[in-house]
Amino acid sequence: MTEPAPDLVAADLACRRGERLVFAGLSFRLPPGGAVVLTGANGSGKTSLLRLLAGLIGPAAGRLAWGARPIADDVAEHRARLHYVGHQDGVKPGLTPCETLVFWAALRGREVRRDAPMLTAALAAFALEAVADWPCRWLSAGQRRRLALTRLLVIPAPLWLLDEPFSALDDDNRVRLEQAIRAHRAAGGRVALATHIPAEIGAADEIGLDALAPRHGDAGEE
Repeated sequence: MTEPAPDLVAADLACRRGERLVFAGLSFRLPPGGAVVLTGANGSGKTSLLRLLAGLIGPAAGRLAWGARPIADDVAEHRARLHYVGHQDGVKPGLTPCETLVFWAALRGREVRRDAPMLTAALAAFALEAVADWPCRWLSAGQRRRLALTRLLVIPAPLWLLDEPFSALDDDNRVRLEQAIRAHRAAGGRVALATHIPAEIGAADEIGLDALAPRHGDAGEE
């Protein structure tokens, strides 16, 4: 019998940025097919939490685990199971979108050909077929953002961490991203995203980070 896929488990997490305690006491579970939407004012810790979930920084307190195994036991293994799309698109101006996707796949140890069906389908999913062979320096901000998002489809990963993914997208392309997120979840994928734009991604838990900010005078605060 196949064992059930594990949850991403956060237990009593706290995060520091420099000397400041950004949030504390955060607990949640992200099961297969689950989603959490992070909300809060600028500086409330949305990006910091996504970076923590990606294993790019460690928690100041608490526990983060994939199933029963702490993420800290093998951070490289954890990073291999996720995609993190942050504010920077990571697009090299001299490469074409096709070359960019082949390059990104190689960084993940995947060999993807220029004519691979998954690459063609990913470009089509974000309406980039017409610019697939343009130098990326010619792309608009919205096209670069959509290109950054195509990696979610070309290189499958069970966990998507998305920081303001709808930024620079018009209405049609917001719908395309929402469709990709819903399909990912339907296949058992997990999503955590920070957004100030309401998103139609199916039922999701909301984590309001403003409520987790330490009160003035709490330990660790200046």
